[in-house]
Amino acid sequence: MVHVTAIDETRMEGLRTTFLGALLLPADDAYEVVRHVHNGLVDRRPALIARCTNTADVVDAVNFAREEALEISVRGGGHNVAGRAVCDGGLMIDLSPMKAVLVDPSARVARAQPGVLWREFNRETQLHGLAVTGGVIASTGISGLTLGGGLGWLMGKYGMAVDNLRAAEVVTADGRVLRASADEHPDLFWALRGGGGNFGVVTSFEYDLHEVGPIVTGGLVAFPFEQSGQMYRAYREFCRDLPDELTVWAGMVHAPDGSGVKLAATLACHVGDPEAAEQALRPIRDFGTPIMEELGPIPYSTMNSMLDDGFPRGALNYWKASFLEELSDDAIDTLVRQFGACPSPMSSMMVEHFHGAVTRVPVEATAYPHRSPGFNLVIAGQWMDPAESDRNIEWVRETYAALEPHRAPARYVNYLSDDEGDQVAHAYGPAYERLRQVKAQYDPDNMFHHNHNIPPATS
Repeated sequence: MVHVTAIDETRMEGLRTTFLGALLLPADDAYEVVRHVHNGLVDRRPALIARCTNTADVVDAVNFAREEALEISVRGGGHNVAGRAVCDGGLMIDLSPMKAVLVDPSARVARAQPGVLWREFNRETQLHGLAVTGGVIASTGISGLTLGGGLGWLMGKYGMAVDNLRAAEVVTADGRVLRASADEHPDLFWALRGGGGNFGVVTSFEYDLHEVGPIVTGGLVAFPFEQSGQMYRAYREFCRDLPDELTVWAGMVHAPDGSGVKLAATLACHVGDPEAAEQALRPIRDFGTPIMEELGPIPYSTMNSMLDDGFPRGALNYWKASFLEELSDDAIDTLVRQFGACPSPMSSMMVEHFHGAVTRVPVEATAYPHRSPGFNLVIAGQWMDPAESDRNIEWVRETYAALEPHRAPARYVNYLSDDEGDQVAHAYGPAYERLRQVKAQYDPDNMFHHNHNIPPATS
């Protein structure tokens, strides 16, 4: 691809004749706002931003980029920490204006466009008491989260988002519009369920929905930081025998008042019978000496947005994450010691537990391959002052290095940071070589490479 810093207006005349959305150049007033994504550490400048309103706009944008030899990046919700939604000097295909959500409550199916955020999706589906696994931060977009796997509070009962994807409409590198499903282009459908944005631009997602809420049982319990080690050990034992309906994570965070006070916390969501929920959650209530307890009946939409305020748009983010071999005593001690040295009152460390339905899907069924019960660690460095970037990035890296003896080789692609291109094969594990074959079929020239890239297989 040719790196460009400007596009001559005459080259855009043909595109302007059919394109219905906005075409933004660096001199346009809206450009500065639109080029930024959720992670304030990302500061790239596309030569052109194509704000698409429909599938035809996406086709026009893809064809224009191919004909003009422009690098492409694709933005859905723009929340992904790596910031690959924005390229330097190329064309950013911005899907965020595409916001339609259509729910068929009798069939329990929803079809949504790629600019939809999970809070917008939930708002429509919860009108009918329906939901699908969809992240834990409601300002996240459905596109990136789904294409990378899609964990969330419902995964113990209903699996990952990709396990509930029925079909997708995709614009491929040659400008075709394909429907991918179990019956149509099944190889592409398999690859989309975990393979990220490597195979084209997805312009609609079709999900199976499930009866959830609108009231579930959930929330959080916070403890003094000094009880972190005890909490993690109790959490480890608690997770040995969880019902599918209950998903529980444990982490170390800072008090939301900005004081910098460190806390230990468990977060839980139970989507079953309220009496069964109370019984299942009792060990959390009984552990230690909580300093805050907000655990009980809660709207599912509220549960799914509980962490939103802790991840504000524009904050600078640098993350590392890995599945753990086990949540051993030594791993716990390392976690606690490292968080004690955390320099930012906005950073956190979370351990996510995988069990239930997500672990019963065959490994080969989707491109998302991580189906073993266990724990995933997320080290989320977050701060506001650019002068503090080096210090915070170094803390994340040092913490990740300290945990090296306890890390499994598996990685969740949606948590990879921008400097981890060498970890893509670990994110896809046994699916990697098959993904390269599908990539060679649908994007042999690797036009869609501004992502956690899967290079096409060579003959």
